[in-house]
Amino acid sequence: MSRTRNMIVATGLLAFASAGLAFPFYMASRSSKGPVIDSSKPLPPQATFRGPYINTGSRDVGPDFQSYSKK
Repeated sequence: MSRTRNMIVATGLLAFASAGLAFPFYMASRSSKGPVIDSSKPLPPQATFRGPYINTGSRDVGPDFQSYSKK
């Protein structure tokens, strides 16, 4: 009985992992009709609200205007 149960669990885990690995390919082929984000429209409020919190730990004080030579 335990060998049969192990095979069932292994098959279920393999099916779940296969579905998880196939999902990005499915979404990419499905959304190939057009872009996900339309650049002609403004960003939704969720995207603009999320922006300031992406780099909260930065100590950046602005752009670096110094030019660096190639080595």
